[in-house]
Amino acid sequence: MAHDTAASIIVFDVNETLLDITTLEPLFERVFGDPSVLREWFAQLILYSQTMTLSGLYAPFGELGVGSLRMLASIHGVSIADGDIEELKTRMNTMPAHADVVPALSRLRAAGFRLVTLTNSASASSPTPLERAGIGEFFERSFSVESVRKFKPAPETYRQVAEELRVETSALCLVACHLWDTIGAQAAGCRGALVTRPHNAILPAAEVPVPDVVAAELTDLAEQIVQRWKSPQQPSSG
Repeated sequence: MAHDTAASIIVFDVNETLLDITTLEPLFERVFGDPSVLREWFAQLILYSQTMTLSGLYAPFGELGVGSLRMLASIHGVSIADGDIEELKTRMNTMPAHADVVPALSRLRAAGFRLVTLTNSASASSPTPLERAGIGEFFERSFSVESVRKFKPAPETYRQVAEELRVETSALCLVACHLWDTIGAQAAGCRGALVTRPHNAILPAAEVPVPDVVAAELTDLAEQIVQRWKSPQQPSSG
């Protein structure tokens, strides 16, 4: 691109992009008899978080997650106990990082990029989910949408990161495994980098922004980012 301004700050989505939500599957297998209901639950959680924002309403992401679990239980005709809710919360707070996360973050940091996160989840006291997963030290800041009381992909969620870091949105590149997230970021003036992972793909439709960078694994995505937008702060080899 002739005007491909370098992105110097990489903004990571957290749930599923960095942290492995498949570790929630045992709960869904036990309650629903089918671990794949996890995907149905997560899709409903995202749908209703975005619905709340479009309706001018707000409730914490965790509360919507619990409500979505109870809603699915009603739809599927199963019972939810208090212990199931506690297990959901515990599992959500202790998800491990995907195997490709540490190598990718190490590569980006070594190349001189600033790293931050932006999540729909509420901020947490230490130890945070990122710290529990062993990757908290990679990030300069961790942002939550609770500050603007709107969920991604509302433009305010991405703009708050730029405002807090005192940069233009064009300096940001959002990394996510959800196309709806990269679409929102690009619409707000950021770059978008999509790691497809299983269950995610490009949406081939008119006017849908195509991510600037796409890869199946985060390590490959990180390498593409380094090659495309080497940070001005990257140390020289001499």
